[in-house]
Amino acid sequence: MLTWRVALVAVLAVAVLTWHSNAADPFAFFDWDISYMTASPLGVPQQVIAINKKFPGPVMNVTTNYNVVVNVLNSLDEPLLLTWDGIQMRKNCWEDGVLGTTCPIPPGWNWTYQFQVKDQVGSFFYFPSLNFQRAAGGYGGITVNNRAVISVPFGTPDGDFTLFMGDWYKKNHTDLRKMLDDGKDLGVPDGVLINGKGPYQYNTSLVPAGIDYETINVEPGKTYRFRVHNVGISTSLNFRIQGHNLLMVETEGTYTVQQNYTNLDIHVGQSYSFLVTMDQNASSDYYIVASARFVNGSSWDRVTGVGILHYSNSKGKAAGPLPDPPNDQYDKTWSMNQARSIRTNVSTGAARPNPQGSFHYGSINVTHVYVLQNLPPVRINGKLRTTLNGISYVAPETPLRLADLYDKSGVYTSDFPTGPTTGPPTLGSSIINASYKGFMEIVFQNNNTVIQTYHMDGYAFFVVGMDYGVWTENSRGTYNKWDGVSRCTIQVYPGAWTAVMASLDNVGIWNLRVENLDTWYLGQEVYVKVPDPSGYNVTEMVVPDNVLYCGLLKDKQKQQVPHGSLATASSSVLASSTTLTFMLLLLALMFLP
Repeated sequence: MLTWRVALVAVLAVAVLTWHSNAADPFAFFDWDISYMTASPLGVPQQVIAINKKFPGPVMNVTTNYNVVVNVLNSLDEPLLLTWDGIQMRKNCWEDGVLGTTCPIPPGWNWTYQFQVKDQVGSFFYFPSLNFQRAAGGYGGITVNNRAVISVPFGTPDGDFTLFMGDWYKKNHTDLRKMLDDGKDLGVPDGVLINGKGPYQYNTSLVPAGIDYETINVEPGKTYRFRVHNVGISTSLNFRIQGHNLLMVETEGTYTVQQNYTNLDIHVGQSYSFLVTMDQNASSDYYIVASARFVNGSSWDRVTGVGILHYSNSKGKAAGPLPDPPNDQYDKTWSMNQARSIRTNVSTGAARPNPQGSFHYGSINVTHVYVLQNLPPVRINGKLRTTLNGISYVAPETPLRLADLYDKSGVYTSDFPTGPTTGPPTLGSSIINASYKGFMEIVFQNNNTVIQTYHMDGYAFFVVGMDYGVWTENSRGTYNKWDGVSRCTIQVYPGAWTAVMASLDNVGIWNLRVENLDTWYLGQEVYVKVPDPSGYNVTEMVVPDNVLYCGLLKDKQKQQVPHGSLATASSSVLASSTTLTFMLLLLALMFLP
């Protein structure tokens, strides 16, 4: 017969497993200390943002429907938020990690994220969303694997590699931020990092000796999956592996039509995965290259990341020129045609067994149309700013979603224009007011001179068209209404437009932003409000117990005593303070007389 103690232990154990989640789905726990450390990726010591003393941060390896718990200790000297690029946070914008939904984690405080990777698979990444911090690191990967019962449209690879590539400056992120605040251009980056490391010395005049570079070790004849993320600031990069084809199989959660590429343009914030077969003779090592695109001048020659693919039977080091980039470095039409070739594999399933093509987006009636036009940076009240439809977004001190929850009026307005405006640009906190279960068409019109990459939190959208010139209603005649790729981040070429469609089935307030870090920092973003028609806590998840308060709600916040970096920190440990409390109770009860 069960004693009262054992019975209570059983009840508490059930409470742990069901806390804020579906008890049938597993948990993955991570404990992260986010702090500064000194590194020299380009040969000069500088301050970077590390996670558990690692730069880049760890790859979160989870499976569809896992409940993810991440306890974050902010050991920086400024506020922090982490956002989870591509993770849709179903009905749970509270955990999205942007200022529209969440108050920042103050320096010295810890806060626990908890979310579910509901009905998702694929390759994503996380990064700090505030204060230009991504320019210093703080990023890492998110790999969401298929459940064993769901088939994958390719054989199991012999290994899995994650590559983070991005342009990099030797200046600290605080210095770069001040340059933008002072109205200055950041100038040409100092290089490109691959997995936090500088380039292999392929050229003695461009790369100094002693730079630590990334090496990928492989076995001949085997096939590996490479998950490649552009986590940089503003530079589009062309990715290639010398002598090897890149068989694209997935982008940002969608299995694609499988096509071989010798190289691929990957724009800021985008993620792809390829299968690469080790089918060469290994006469030497092979270059892995990420080089700047659509730039001019010899000063950009240094903006090239180079790693090494090393076969176990390699006969020597890599030498000689790098593999060629596309024939015309500035040919954006070639790049656009390449982008158009990326399509959804409509016959395979993804997170669920039903085919990806079973959602016939091309036959759904559109309920909202927004044409979002960006321009080159402008001066507003003497400060350099960027805009969408003439509005440069200013984040209120009170997160939008919390303002709604506590009926705080005047925090934002709902009058964001549906198209470009003719008046002078203004500062504002205006949002797009949408409707739950609506279907939105968004046209990004890029009137800037550089490529812009747009991302939408909470959703994957269907990329239905892109072309040069000004979008008109007649442009819809060119749309792909059958197998346009579904993803969360898409490029818009200068002097061109890109059109996407999104099914508004995820309640909350969601950030729609440019991923180029400089133009995002200067105001090129907006929020899309998809309200719960049934009222709070019906469709949407309730506000978490550990919610942080700020702005108009700061008096509700209980203070933490700031504390230093954790003495030890690891992944796959219990991270939630609530969970820890339960577990301590369990232990205490087991040892009571």
